[in-house]
Amino acid sequence: MTTVKETITQRLTERFAPASLEVIDESHLHAGHAGARPEGETHFRVRIVSAAFDGLSRVDRHRLV
Repeated sequence: MTTVKETITQRLTERFAPASLEVIDESHLHAGHAGARPEGETHFRVRIVSAAFDGLSRVDRHRLV
């Protein structure tokens, strides 16, 4: 079974061929919030560096992801 983190990593890698990629599970920080599940894997932070983002604004990069 593939985890949500693995799926996110795979899709971003395939789409952007990143020079650097971090997918950080921050679900524990959102316990009790709407959408949070006890088993986790609901909230992630992504840090990605890719040539695909060259020349794009921060908002455009976010939209692309």
